[in-house]
Amino acid sequence: MDKMQGETVRLDRASNRLLIVDQTRFPNEKVVLELQTLDEMVVAIQTLQVRGAPAIGVAAALGLSVLAGESRETDAEKFKAEFLKNADAIKRARPTAVNLAWAVGQMRDVLQENPDVPVPVLKELLYQKAQALHDADVAVCRAIGENGAPLLKTCKRVLTHCNAGRLATVKYGTALAPVYIAKEQGHSLSVYADETRPLLQGARLTAYELCEAGIETTVLCDNMASYVMGNGLVDAVLVGCDRVAANGDTANKIGTSGVAILAKYYHIPFYVCAPFSTIDLNTETGKDIPIEMRNGEEIRSLWYQKPMVPAAAKTLNPAFDITPHELVTAFITEKGVLQPEDFKTV
Repeated sequence: MDKMQGETVRLDRASNRLLIVDQTRFPNEKVVLELQTLDEMVVAIQTLQVRGAPAIGVAAALGLSVLAGESRETDAEKFKAEFLKNADAIKRARPTAVNLAWAVGQMRDVLQENPDVPVPVLKELLYQKAQALHDADVAVCRAIGENGAPLLKTCKRVLTHCNAGRLATVKYGTALAPVYIAKEQGHSLSVYADETRPLLQGARLTAYELCEAGIETTVLCDNMASYVMGNGLVDAVLVGCDRVAANGDTANKIGTSGVAILAKYYHIPFYVCAPFSTIDLNTETGKDIPIEMRNGEEIRSLWYQKPMVPAAAKTLNPAFDITPHELVTAFITEKGVLQPEDFKTV
């Protein structure tokens, strides 16, 4: 992972390759993929080789820069048409995470803002924009951590669901950023990580990165959260998200809404940590957020030597659920600790 410079996603300009850490190989292997074609990038997003809303957005932007660099078109209009076709294909790769569409939109804006420049200049401008989005993600996630750490001063143990650490972003993470910053400030927290079925991103990814960082970590089966909350073992819940509606309804990995309901019952603060770009003011409520349905084999056979579900049984495998806004204590963003009424004014 040395070539990654401690990051999850980056662009190697010398070779013009999108570099990503393959998150499907953790915790047993560390594999860096070098992507150059549109098909490789779409597959990487769809199969969760790169995952986490911020990381997906940055990967999309960097990937579009790579594809632009590989283009042989010299006519500006043909180059733009090719770029927009690639942008649409990447945007369609996953429907729920707003960061993906947002980042693609940022790259498309480069073309609109520079209508009369030659292709070589467009390529450079696209690279600069993609790299700026990459650098901004690092800064944003650190700011989330700095804004969230003070809320945890009296906490000893937190619970998180899915993976919203550095593996879900370029570097610091979102939900885990306050944990990392708190540790830098001399306040070590222990973390309960839900395994987060069916893809086990909590067990495979969250636990991996926390243990690597020297943070005490306990993995829970998803149906054990009530036990630790009810026995006073959790002081706060930190989760990331893939999209927040204008009213504060939040889409995150399947199972998040159940954790929020439990936290409300046990009077435990439930914080959503996310870059402000994840807040979609064009989506009024959670009912308007599309929910990706994934292959049932992830439930039936993905982690087993033999299928664990009878062949005649159906499976239901939504990737996300919606946590109603009234269950969220606060949203921790790079712009501060917010309530939904703050979204349009910060």
